[in-house]
Parts: sequence; C-alpha cells; structure tokens
Amino acid sequence: MPDIPVALPVPLAELVAVRHDIHAHPEMGLEERRTAALVAARLRAAGIEVVEGVGVTGVVGTIRGRRPGNRAIGLRADMDCLRIAETTGLSYASTCAGQMHACGHDGHTTILLGTALALAAEPDFAGTVHVIFQPAEEGRHGARHMVEDGLFTRFPCDAVYGLHNMPGFPVGTLATRPGPFMAAAAQWTIRLAGKGGHGGANPHTTADLSVVAAHIVLGLQEIVGRNVPPLEPAVISVGHIATGEAESPNVLPAALLMRGTARAFSDEIAALIESRMAALATAEATLRGATAECEVQWFCPATVNRDPRCFETAVAAARAVPGMTVDPAAPMVTGGEDFAVFLHERPGAFVFLGNGSAGGKGGEPIHTPAYDFNDEAIPYGIAWFREVVRRELA
Repeated sequence: MPDIPVALPVPLAELVAVRHDIHAHPEMGLEERRTAALVAARLRAAGIEVVEGVGVTGVVGTIRGRRPGNRAIGLRADMDCLRIAETTGLSYASTCAGQMHACGHDGHTTILLGTALALAAEPDFAGTVHVIFQPAEEGRHGARHMVEDGLFTRFPCDAVYGLHNMPGFPVGTLATRPGPFMAAAAQWTIRLAGKGGHGGANPHTTADLSVVAAHIVLGLQEIVGRNVPPLEPAVISVGHIATGEAESPNVLPAALLMRGTARAFSDEIAALIESRMAALATAEATLRGATAECEVQWFCPATVNRDPRCFETAVAAARAVPGMTVDPAAPMVTGGEDFAVFLHERPGAFVFLGNGSAGGKGGEPIHTPAYDFNDEAIPYGIAWFREVVRRELA
C-alpha cells in the first residue's frame, strides 16, 4: 500500500477486507440491501447519524464539524454491481452467479466509508458533511430516485463531489476537466410494422421491413454527420436487430425490432438526436408503406463540471495530497455517469481516480469479467475526499 497519511480509526487492511466482502456479495441496482446494511452499521458504530432507504436503498450519513459553520457539502459513492459473470479467480470473487462488481463500485463505497470514519474520528471542520451512498448507478436511475426522495431537501448541500476509478491511469493519478466530461447516455428502440408476405412469390405486395431497417441504419449515421454540429461529439450505434424466422428465410416479416445506444455531451444535442431519430424512422417507414415507433430513454444527462469554483477546489485538493499526480485537462469520455443528475441539482465536481496502468494490476477495463478494483487506490481516494472537505469547510 502507498504510504499516504490517512488518519483512520481502523487499519487500512480492515477497509480492504470490507471492500473484498462487498465484492464477494454484489447486488444489482435498487437491490443493494446487504451492502446498504453493512454501510449503515459501520457508520452508526462510528457515531454517525444515518438515514437508510433514501431513493429505495440509498444511505446517507451526516457528520457535523466541531467548529461552527453553516455550509454543508455532499460526498457521493455508488454501490451497485453489473450483470456480468466474473472470471478473475480471486479468493474474494463474486458468490452471486452472473453478477459482479465490474465497475469498482465496491471500491468507491469503501473509499467513502473510510472517509466518513476518518471525518467522524477527527471532525476538524466548520459545517456539515453528508456522505451519500447511492444505489443503482448502472442504468436504474439511482440518482434520480434519491433526488425525488428529497435528497437535497432533507440533506442540504452547497456543493457535491464524486469520483470514479479509471483503469489505464496509474494509481495516484487524479484526472478531470472543466465543462463537459462524460456523455449523456441513452438506450433507444425502434419498432417497425407492416404487411409481410412471401419474399419470392410476391415481395411487391409487402412493406419489406428489412429494407426500411437498412435505410434507417444508414440514416442514423447521417444524423451524427449532418445534423449534429461538426465540433459537437455524438454517437448513435445499432446493437440489436431482430426479425423473421431463421427456418423461414423466404418469408418477409410483419414486425422488426431495432435497439441501440446514443451519446451526447449537452442537453441540446441529446434533444436533437431524439427528434431526428423519430423523424427518420417515421419517414423511412412511411415511404415504404410501414409504420414506426421510436423511443429514446436517456439514462443520465451529460456529466458537466460547470462550476469553476468547485472544479478548482477538486484540482487543488488533489494537488495537496502527497504523491498524487493531477491532470486537470483530461479528454472527454463517452461513457455515462449517473452523478450527472446531482450536478444538475447542485454545484460540484466529478473526477477520475487512477486504478492502474493498462496491462498491470488494476488495468483491466471496467465492465469486463476480468476487472477488479485496485485496493492501492483506496488511500488516495480517502485523502482527496478529506482534502475537499478541508477546503470547502475551512
């Protein structure tokens, strides 16, 4: 473990054991009951005020500084896992078939838990810290659930900060950028319907949905190439097309399903993509005697570090951590992050924490069966969170 001064009431090895326990018992979004109970019990044992069930399975702990102050900030970690079968072979590998912590939320939870324990043991700050353990980051709208459950009304925050591990960045690295950082992420569905028939005897009497789908697939790329401004990043990808019967290739089907993903870095481009997709599907279908239904579901808005003061606080805090390397101009990432919902509600900042260089320990990509959070990153995450508190609640 790196030698970073992190005053904890428990040894770092004990936090690592907690992380391994959470890793071995992964839970899907809005089902994190065991994880939430573990977090709540640890917080209460440290004398921290705890509220459970925020946004279904979320946990919020409140730590008050020993010095007077009216400001309050939130620190956030996510708790859910992914539906992926683990292949790491670790001694603490997932015990839940088909589920694993393939994104490092077990590590994020442990970092925030260690931060909370450290702040409770030495509350030398002026104001209040709310530690927010969020459920369902992976597509089940956990942040929205918490906000709609009154998160920032019940636990007022003047600013909110979050982090995510990043394989490929060395341990001890913190990377972020001002403005758009991560993409708005959507899942879209197009359903086509029309008259089917015999593809050999009378194709001219059908709506031939495969031809409709082919034109839509090509047209989707024209949205990015000709409707989205050239300097605005955007992605539309087709990931699934289902139609017809494999054993009846001479039959033109009467229904076709297309599904895929879309990414954008602003609300305006997201709205543009959604409207153009619907117009494209309808036009191509109508032209060929078919009908189309288009549904675009945005899982999260773009993650935007829009508040200059909070961004500078995040960067300055990292530079104050011994041994930490800071990149304040990291490239944008087309992955989505549910923390974006919090940044729509309150000022704040989001950062990446190095998980290990590619090809080495912690370097396996997230959302893959071989991934594992790097325990060596835990002290850096705790030290950064604590330095943020020190600067926000000086």
